[in-house]
Amino acid sequence: MNSDEFWGVVEAARSAVTADRPFAEALTTELASRSRADILRYQERFDDVHAAVYRWDVWAAAYVIGGGCSDDSFMDFRAGLVALGRDWYEKAAACPDSLAGHPAVIDGARTWCRETVFDEDANYAAADAFERLTGDEDAFCKAWDAYATPGRGREEDDVDMGEDFDFDDLVEMRRRLPRLSALYLGAAAQD
Repeated sequence: MNSDEFWGVVEAARSAVTADRPFAEALTTELASRSRADILRYQERFDDVHAAVYRWDVWAAAYVIGGGCSDDSFMDFRAGLVALGRDWYEKAAACPDSLAGHPAVIDGARTWCRETVFDEDANYAAADAFERLTGDEDAFCKAWDAYATPGRGREEDDVDMGEDFDFDDLVEMRRRLPRLSALYLGAAAQD
C-alpha cells in the first residue's frame, strides 16, 4: 500500500466518525471492508508512519498535552497523530509545536482534557478488522507472522529520535514548544 492509499483509508475512516463512532471504530470498519492482504499492507504502512514520529520532540509535545507521557502512552499519541489525518500528521512531524493550532488540542487545553490526540484503539484497528472478518482473535497475529519478513517495514530502533532533553525543564519546554507550553503550561511555563 503506497502512502496515498494509506492516507485514503485514514481519511475514509475520518469521514465516518460521529459522536457515537470514534475514529478507531470507523477505521476498523473501513479496514474490515477490504481484503486481508490490504489490511496487512495498511498495518505495514501504519508501522512506518508510527515509527517515523518516534522522536524526542514529538514525545515532548505528547508530554505537554498529556500532562506526562509514558512509553505506552506515546504509542497512543502517535496513533492519535495518524487519526488526525495526513495534513496534521505531516505538520506535527515537521514541527510538533504546530499541534497548538489544532482545534482539539486548543479545546483540550481549555477543558483540561489530557487525552487529546491520544488514541490507543487506533493502534489495533488492523487486528480488530481481521478478527471481525475471521471471527478469530488470533488470526491477525498468524497472518502478520506469515506476512512480515525480517527487514520489512521500519522499526522504532531504526529511527533517529533526535536530541534528548528534559521534559520537566519548563524553560527548555517553552523554548522548544512555545505555543504548546503557552496553551498547557500557562504561567508555569513563563517562570
